[in-house]
Amino acid sequence: MEPKTEPRRRDRAATRAALLDAARIRFAAQGFDGTGLREIAAEVGVDPALVSRYFGSKKGLYAEAMRMEIPTGVAADPHRPVVSIADALLHDVVYQDWSRYGGEHPLLAMLRSAGHDDVRDQLRAQLCDGYLREFADRLDGPDAHLRAELIGALLLGLGVLRSVIGTPAVSAAPFDRTRVLAARMVGALT
Repeated sequence: MEPKTEPRRRDRAATRAALLDAARIRFAAQGFDGTGLREIAAEVGVDPALVSRYFGSKKGLYAEAMRMEIPTGVAADPHRPVVSIADALLHDVVYQDWSRYGGEHPLLAMLRSAGHDDVRDQLRAQLCDGYLREFADRLDGPDAHLRAELIGALLLGLGVLRSVIGTPAVSAAPFDRTRVLAARMVGALT
């Protein structure tokens, strides 16, 4: 008589994390429409039904996989000047190695799928409730929200030019040179 073998138990947290990692890379590279749950499940070695059980739907998986937050500590000090926060975001978002997201910040990857109302709403909420609100809350004077969005557009534009389009000057520019020029533009808006 052969001994009974216990079925292998799956580590729920590790499986969930692996699914999120696989989804981040696929969504970043292929966009929302070009990514299928079966592909993500196959990459992790699980049944596609498990993906649905953990995340509810492709939209649920996308929302969680592509969720972004202001990097830890960037806005912790309520008195930190906007120029300093923008400099930190330039370093931590635009110049950071985002290899786990296919080489770019999730915000930039989300732009590829912004034609979907749900994705666009998630992107808008994350930008407006995160980065842009932090800027606007620190700006005095008229047009604080408009100036905050202009600063956001500068950072987003730099990220797109550097990691999506790959323009020669921005892609080749070292962080130290870019930060000086970006600080001048942000300073003018603050």
